[in-house]
Formats: sequence, structure tokens, C-alpha cells
Amino acid sequence: MPRYAQLVMGPAGSGKSTYCSTMVQHCEALGRAVQVVNLDPAAELFGYPVMADIRELIEVDDVMEDESLRFGPNGGLVFCMEYFANNFNWLEESLGHVEDDYILFDCPGQIELYTHLPVMKQLVEQLQQWEFRVCGVFLVDSQFMVESFKFISGILAALSAMISLEIPQINIMTKMDLLSKKAKKEIEKYLDPDMYSMIEDSTNILKSKMFKKLTKSICGLIDDYGMVRFLPFDRSDEESINIVLQHIDFTIQYGEDLEFKEPKECEEDKSALVDEYFQDHVDE
Repeated sequence: MPRYAQLVMGPAGSGKSTYCSTMVQHCEALGRAVQVVNLDPAAELFGYPVMADIRELIEVDDVMEDESLRFGPNGGLVFCMEYFANNFNWLEESLGHVEDDYILFDCPGQIELYTHLPVMKQLVEQLQQWEFRVCGVFLVDSQFMVESFKFISGILAALSAMISLEIPQINIMTKMDLLSKKAKKEIEKYLDPDMYSMIEDSTNILKSKMFKKLTKSICGLIDDYGMVRFLPFDRSDEESINIVLQHIDFTIQYGEDLEFKEPKECEEDKSALVDEYFQDHVDE
């Protein structure tokens, strides 16, 4: 039987550990067994029990204190992750060989791990060799994504991870529970965006013709191919959590009795669920 994995990614402060904690509690309420593996060697506190913790293998603080290495925080983290990639046997022993496992991997937030370094790609390939069906879950802070320029930069970060890892990816806007009703109404347009209208909003601010042309090309690429869409994640609302979990389950075909769904049907299900969420939470 296959095993299942979510790679929980996103910038620092996007809510990765909170997402893992919330998802564990939600699955426990559903009677589903979900485990979490911490892959951030710089983590300090998180509100979930861990199946395995990379800090048992290596910690950033130890690397930074090593006088022969003399690394700063970012260099130390890269060193830790490369050391981890050379010791995947530690992870294999920690995971065991239980069938039908469902594991959340709480990953570091440094973007270079998903752009030009091979570590996370190597992890994906290793998990696939261990018969895991892997889904990337890329988080962005909804409070950050309320302006066109910031939204486009968030899309590019998500797209970098998607292209680098070559796995199915669900993109999520977190911390929806921290937004006001007005902000929720405003951010709805960013969940399924019309990039061409954003071009008009953005290019009016830009003075450089070169950057106007670049922005137009980026927005056109994203819109034409429908490459990045977002789901809202409100940790205070069970329905919102369930929407996200259902879509991930569809992506990795969780459960041996789950019937296969065509991508178009999944997208229609997603749209209906998101519309229902906003009807309940914005129009109150």
C-alpha cells in the first residue's frame, strides 16, 4: 500500500508549524492518524508531537558555534540540510515501514532550498522511492498578499517550489482568521485572480517601461496557464480546514477506496467549496 506525505513549505512566518498543529488536531477529530516530522534545524517551539525531529541529527546553533565552519544563520541552515541529505538513513529509520502512513513534513522557510539547491528535490525523490505519494503544500500569509506587487511575488515563490520539486502542489493563504471582514472581501479576488486586471493595477505605478513589460509577461504567463491558485485557510473554522484537507486528499488520492477524480472535477469542487466558505464568512 502507498504511504502519503505533505511537504509543508513557505516563507518564515507563513504559519507552517501552526498549519501542522491545526491539521493534526483536525485529523484526530476525524479519527485519522497523522504524524509530523520537523525538518527545520532552526525550529524552537511547535505545538504538535513529533514523530521525528531533525534537531536530533543536527542543529543550526551547533553549526554556527563551530569555530572551524564560521557560518551565519542562513549558511548554517544550508549546511544542516545538506548534511541531512547525506544521512537520509536517519529519516528512514525514524519513519519505519508502516503502511498507509500519512505524514506532514514541516520544512524550513529559506527560499533558496526550493530554487537553486537540490536538497528538497533529493528528499522528494527519496520519499517516492519509499513509496510515498508526495504533495507540496505552499503557504503564504494572507496579510502579506493584499497588494498586487506582493501577491505577484508570493506567486513567484510558490511557482519556484512547484517547478523545482516537480510534484503536485496546493497553495494556501494562511491566517485568514486574523483578517477583518473587509479584508476577507478584498482578498477573495486573489484566490482565483484575473492577472490581466492586476497588470493594469500594477503598471500604473511603475515608471520603467522595462519593468512594465516584465510584469505584463509574468502576469500573462500565470493567467494563460492557470499555474497558481490559492485556497483560504482559517484555523478557527473546521469547514475551511476540511476544504484544504479534501483538496490535498484528491491530489494524492488518499485511501485505497478513493475513486480517481479528473483534475477538472477537482478544480470545480475546489471552486464550489471556496465560494461556500466566503458566503458564510464574508456576507455575515
